[in-house]
Amino acid sequence: MFYRLITPSLCILMLLAAPLKVAGQEEHHGHDDGAEEVEEVIVQATRSRRRVQDEAIRVEVLSQEEIEEKLLMRPGNISMMLNETGGLRVQVTSPALGSANVRIYGMRGRYTQLLADGLPLYGGQASSLGLLQVPPSDLGQVEIIKGSASALYGGQSLGGVINLVSRRPGADTTGEVVANATTRDAQDLSAYAESALGRGWSGSMLANYHRQSAQDLDGDDWIDMPGYERISARPRLYYEGYDGRSAYLTVGAMSEDRRGGTGPGGFVPGGEPFQQNQDTRRFDTGLALESPVGDWGVAQLRASGMRQSHDHRFGELLEIDQHETTLLEVSLAGDSATRSWVAGLAYQTDAYDSETFPVFDYNYDAPAIFAQLEQDLSADISLAASVRWDDHSEYGNQLSPRVSLLYRPGPWTVRGSWGRGFYAPTPFIEETEAAGLSRLEPLGGLGAETAETFSLDIGYAFGALETGLTVFGSDIDDAVRLQAVAADRVQLVNQRGVTRTRGIEAMLRWRQGPYVVTASYLYLDADEPLVSAPGDRAVPLTPRHSAGLVAMWEQHDRGRVGLELYYTGTQSLADNPYRNEGEPYLHVGLLGEIVLGRFGLFLNLENLLNVRQTREDPLVRPNRAPSGLWTVDAWGPLEGFIANAGIRMRFGDSSH
Repeated sequence: MFYRLITPSLCILMLLAAPLKVAGQEEHHGHDDGAEEVEEVIVQATRSRRRVQDEAIRVEVLSQEEIEEKLLMRPGNISMMLNETGGLRVQVTSPALGSANVRIYGMRGRYTQLLADGLPLYGGQASSLGLLQVPPSDLGQVEIIKGSASALYGGQSLGGVINLVSRRPGADTTGEVVANATTRDAQDLSAYAESALGRGWSGSMLANYHRQSAQDLDGDDWIDMPGYERISARPRLYYEGYDGRSAYLTVGAMSEDRRGGTGPGGFVPGGEPFQQNQDTRRFDTGLALESPVGDWGVAQLRASGMRQSHDHRFGELLEIDQHETTLLEVSLAGDSATRSWVAGLAYQTDAYDSETFPVFDYNYDAPAIFAQLEQDLSADISLAASVRWDDHSEYGNQLSPRVSLLYRPGPWTVRGSWGRGFYAPTPFIEETEAAGLSRLEPLGGLGAETAETFSLDIGYAFGALETGLTVFGSDIDDAVRLQAVAADRVQLVNQRGVTRTRGIEAMLRWRQGPYVVTASYLYLDADEPLVSAPGDRAVPLTPRHSAGLVAMWEQHDRGRVGLELYYTGTQSLADNPYRNEGEPYLHVGLLGEIVLGRFGLFLNLENLLNVRQTREDPLVRPNRAPSGLWTVDAWGPLEGFIANAGIRMRFGDSSH
């Protein structure tokens, strides 16, 4: 299916070879002044081509300037960039492998859809390691939709969407090389280049190498920081025609070997060594074409395919499997001064093939039809309505609507959104991804998970001051949970009752010249029914209170200095033999960069207070859990204090 989908798409590209354009993609420089920067931000994730301030759907956009700051802190992946974004929490799902996913407003990570330029290049259900395998060096902006986006992207975006938008090459040949090393014996090397190729064509190339040696920080013979070695490459090709046609093509390849579990000569409490390793090989390709239709609209085609193979080792057991995701979508879109619309057809497949446990194999097909209308009702009021109908091969017909309203009186901005969506269960939730499938009962009788989400967002901007307050909530029906059926057997079930989340997100930002100070606060009240008894419990690993304070000074040709303070409050824990609640902690970081012409020297001090979960309790359980896990959940940092330093070398037009 993977190659049958991509080959016709490449043929279409050659037929249109002289002309085309990726919807809504405009170049954006993160070093513009605040007011000018807002005018440049065109949102892709909503399909509407509107500026971010004109969108009725609330979209949070991280600029290239913010991406560059996080690149200096964590050059190997995007986890820190997302974890320090309001309303998002990067949750470690497997302490043995260091894997993690993103929770949006407390909803579990499997409900978050990770896209690259609007395409599911990391899979329909991005694995927990996928987040740690995405380098940030070639990103131009990051777009985040919080709340159900199934009306836009189907059943994998029940909790929201994170769209990683690539840099768009300029007229000159430019690029940069980043070399980094840490005090935990990790090294990163990233090289990015972009260039105009003539006759409307341009291209970019990203190549990365990352490694980390295994670290046992508390001397208990269990690896607290897994070792890994990863290499990846991603070329991109763009075309922009004078007649309005455009094209975008990308190919990505990644190879990673990751090692965790017991160290050399180490044993788990059962008395035997237990290695937990994972080898990953991924290949993906994506395509987007656009061509005008008369003078009233544009025709669009998007296609992508991803194939990812894994060798998982859990002690003596080796699980070998393969995941595939393909997408083919065609649509028509149009806009005017007061209206934009899009309607189209999509066909997505998600397949899993296990050599070790074929009983869990699945092949989901989901043809869909979707439509969206954004209408300015007056100078101050805009309405956005979306609807999508999926005919899922396993979970039947699913209707996903979403409605958003924007009201902008003077310096105020008020947005309200309501959406409904679904999620198609697979054998993979956080626990089974971390422990494997050897103890899981065959699936039977599972129903689709459904949810309604809502939010009310009030913002105020005046001069150097910007504030925002969001009230949000979600109700999830038939959420899939893990239930123990024996000492060494578990099963997936749809829990009875509703998982409810209610919360408040607040933000205050002051920007004056080179200085930016941002304060944020998040309150979360999340409860879910107990699986095997009446009553509710707090959703595990969901801090009720969290807050952040970031102060940054930056001048493009001189450097930057930043201080970060992040507070995480107590959080409920499940099946932890040592405690019922995680301790609150404060994360302190300090970043500095000096720019000397085309060279930048940077130093980042992370977790200055050396907070580490294993200072409080062991990471390894006294007995193996029914799911097969040997570790408790990660409720705090596992790596302690880390310093990293490096050099960034730019070539070409360094102002780009």
